[in-house]
Amino acid sequence: MKKKPDNKETSLTRSSAVEYLTFVAAQGQGGVEVVYADEDIWLTQKMMGVLYDVKTPTINYHLKNIFADNELTEHSVIRKFRITAADGKSYQSRHYNLAAIIAVG
Repeated sequence: MKKKPDNKETSLTRSSAVEYLTFVAAQGQGGVEVVYADEDIWLTQKMMGVLYDVKTPTINYHLKNIFADNELTEHSVIRKFRITAADGKSYQSRHYNLAAIIAVG
């Protein structure tokens, strides 16, 4: 697994460097937008909540337990992406990789 750089500026990914994919349910209702970057899938806690049909605090609870049990380490599964919101402002958003997504599920 790649070691994360110590420089905070280099650990931030701008949205223009990533792809956004949307997975739609078989019935065509609903869907989950995921970020695809560096050959990995990334979701926010909110996106994971949509995927698993639970509220964000439930996802947060499971992630805290995963990290407390040392099942995964935060620095290996979290990455910050810069997202441009509808208001035109840029925000840093924590995304979790596929290993964390599967561990929560």
